Amino acid sequence: MSSFKKFILGEKMPDKDDPKYKDRYEKEVNAGMKFAKAAKIDKIAISVQSFANAHRKLFLAIVFGVVLSCFALNLYRLARVYCSDQTPASATERQEEMMKKRHQRLDKAIKNAHCMPPVQNDNNNK
Repeated sequence: MSSFKKFILGEKMPDKDDPKYKDRYEKEVNAGMKFAKAAKIDKIAISVQSFANAHRKLFLAIVFGVVLSCFALNLYRLARVYCSDQTPASATERQEEMMKKRHQRLDKAIKNAHCMPPVQNDNNNK
């Protein structure tokens, strides 16, 4: 019964100062710092932080601009999907529909080509 309770409620979050988890915490922190140094993420973070400190309003404008742009793009895509009245079709049905449209365009182009006036060569008129 205790394992079921642990499954539903979860374990208590370990504290970083807890001696039971202290070694594990320090290993994970060191591994993270080592990876950040190897990937040069630490230098990027320092430069971003210094830019944010120097230009607070510009940094906030950039961050909120990106967030609002993503939100607007999601709303736009949601509206497009909601308004589209396509019924689900298989890949074969879509291919057949594309082939029909291509043949219709080709037939129309051939019919229109016969209706065009003949091209006159300027050398023959002289």
